[in-house]
Amino acid sequence: MNILIVKLSSIGDIVHTLPALAQLRRAFPEAHISWVVERAMADLLRENPMLDEILEVDTRTWRRQWLHPATWAEIRAALARLRRRRYDLGFDFQGLMKSGIVLWLSGAERRIGFEAAALKERASRIFLTEMVAVPAEGHVIERNLALVRHVVGGDGSPPVYEFPLAISEGDRRVVEEQLLALGIGDFALLNPGGGWAAKRWAPEKYGAIADFLWERYRWVSLVPFGPGEAALAQAVARAARWGKAIPFPCTLKQLAVLADRARLFLGGDTGPLHMAAARGTPIVALYGPTSARRNGPFHPDDQVVERTPASGHRYYSRRERDVGTLDIPVGDVIVAIERRLARALEAARVKSCGITEPSSNP
Repeated sequence: MNILIVKLSSIGDIVHTLPALAQLRRAFPEAHISWVVERAMADLLRENPMLDEILEVDTRTWRRQWLHPATWAEIRAALARLRRRRYDLGFDFQGLMKSGIVLWLSGAERRIGFEAAALKERASRIFLTEMVAVPAEGHVIERNLALVRHVVGGDGSPPVYEFPLAISEGDRRVVEEQLLALGIGDFALLNPGGGWAAKRWAPEKYGAIADFLWERYRWVSLVPFGPGEAALAQAVARAARWGKAIPFPCTLKQLAVLADRARLFLGGDTGPLHMAAARGTPIVALYGPTSARRNGPFHPDDQVVERTPASGHRYYSRRERDVGTLDIPVGDVIVAIERRLARALEAARVKSCGITEPSSNP
């Protein structure tokens, strides 16, 4: 059997689709599973033990340079790779026109996606052969798993979320060497970045949290950043009075290594937060313009500090104006941090006593 997953981007969306990949692999251990993804996000999937093939596309560049002959040569080559294998099952986990077109062009015999009401772009339903009803208010992970259960069924037991991700020894070594060089022991991760401004909290407020974590727990705060985010990380460092907020350049997979060791993660609705949630890091999440119920951390002990716009309207586009998380007071975040860490301490105590904890899935 040949299976195609279409989830082009972004970081968090890809992370939230990994449990669906894991369930497909468990159900069809001998199947060939391919994943179509934007080139900029492909590294997240490389060497994945549950994935056989990555098919890279670059739709953003193609749209910008659609008149260039090289663009059409790339598109033809990508289409040839996509059509090379005859797919029995294809899943559109994105719900956009572009993802629907990719799935349709694959020639998959069964093209499965969300019901019209759950599609981000409802017109994309024309590319599907089967549409699946999903919970209106459910977490996106559960929505994705619903598409898989439509094919493989389920026994009614609570799902166990798996997030298969290949972390190389090289990435682990890079992180460990940097931590050793900086003399870092226990640390928290503060992530000020965000895909759009309405998701961001002020650097000065992150700096205040870094001061609190140092004064209260003697934890250093690492501020991970990727391309184009150095200035934001430096702004947090400057805002911390004790100088204990340290910018830390890293790749996505190196961030996963950091998350494995971190005592806490604080950030908004961005890919790094979803990566940390997948790794089991204790989380305090800052939400404003988007829905924490749909996209938030899923461990019951994790804390969400949420500012819902006064209008009651959720903003799903970066073009819409809303101050989002920027209005969340530092004091509210400190309360959430202490609550989350108290629960982490209790969970550690329970584990040390050999008591089985309830499932961390919703």
